[in-house]
Amino acid sequence: MDLLFKLGIIILIGIIGGRLANYFKLPNVSGYIVAGLIIGPSFINLVNEMDIESFNIINEMALAAIAFSIGNEFLLKDMKKVGKDVLLITVAEVVGAFVIVFIMMYFILNQAMEFSLMIASMSAATAPAGIVMVIRELKANGPLTKTILPIVALDDALGIMVFGVCLSLSKILSGTEKYSIIKIISNPTIEIFGSIILGFVIGIVMTYVVKKAKHSEELLIMTIGFILLSSGAANYFNLSPLLTCMMVGATLVNLKQNSFRVFNSINEFTPPINLLFFTVAGASLNIKVLSSVGILGIGYIIARASGKYIGATLGAKAVGSEEKIVKYLGMSLLTQGGISIGLSMIVKKELPELSDSIITVILFSVLIYEIIGPILAKIAITKAGEVNGMLKREKKKVQRT
Repeated sequence: MDLLFKLGIIILIGIIGGRLANYFKLPNVSGYIVAGLIIGPSFINLVNEMDIESFNIINEMALAAIAFSIGNEFLLKDMKKVGKDVLLITVAEVVGAFVIVFIMMYFILNQAMEFSLMIASMSAATAPAGIVMVIRELKANGPLTKTILPIVALDDALGIMVFGVCLSLSKILSGTEKYSIIKIISNPTIEIFGSIILGFVIGIVMTYVVKKAKHSEELLIMTIGFILLSSGAANYFNLSPLLTCMMVGATLVNLKQNSFRVFNSINEFTPPINLLFFTVAGASLNIKVLSSVGILGIGYIIARASGKYIGATLGAKAVGSEEKIVKYLGMSLLTQGGISIGLSMIVKKELPELSDSIITVILFSVLIYEIIGPILAKIAITKAGEVNGMLKREKKKVQRT
């Protein structure tokens, strides 16, 4: 069957899934994922594994655009007010997830030290795509929303660093690599700071170039070009496309006046890309893992959710955050997706003896968290009273002028 025909089917099925999700008062993204699951190899196999591989470029484009949009939240004058608090909450949330997952795997389920370290290190990262989609859908704005977005960005960075350290330690413990404290520290550090530097440089160039845009269509074309360039350059240098694109967005929002025009322009391009991304992500989930995951998968799901919730709650309390942030932040940070799958592929290459169990557990957790994560995020934002906060903020601006 023609690939373009299948793309058309995916879009139409995704729309139906989103409509059904709305009917049941669920976020669109959950409907997209379930729709993809139904048309994927797990059920009717309209979209097979080869098709999913062919659509990989869509995944990269969507993640790059989402990461760029998250960079908009790193305005320095705002970060000076909450930056330290956000960093401390993020550290608490990452440590909470890592420690509780490690305890579950090593002490309770009696898994090997190497396995426990690796699976715990992969629990920290939060998939930003689902959360961003829910926030956009709800037009949410407020203290909770403004806390969620930078934390999602920062915990990915910290998660990658923790993973790099644990990978080096696991190699040493398994005897596949000699002890090297320099390598333990340098590998994740190079990836993090290399991505930041690359994104900063591209962001400076972008700030200058987009000033030359003659009209909104040209601005959109330039923006898409720079997002794709950033992601591709990061891949070329073996850096993180996600962190690079976030840094491009963060640089732009701090250097360019009226940068909201750039970020608004990309919103006109992303809806079909996001729909394809989540529907294809749903198709790539293999429901067969449910039969083989066993107690490890269930233990991981419980431990990761508990660790993130407890860590975020304690961190928010420690810095004196508003009550609604303390109550609802933890349940907003459970989505898990592309980053964790990508890290599991690195484990497959570097520690193949652990990869089968790790990949099975991660795929199971992605299946669960990508469906329930956005639902919980919607509940949290709604209970925090931040639905349509964006519209309220714009209305206030109009009234002041």
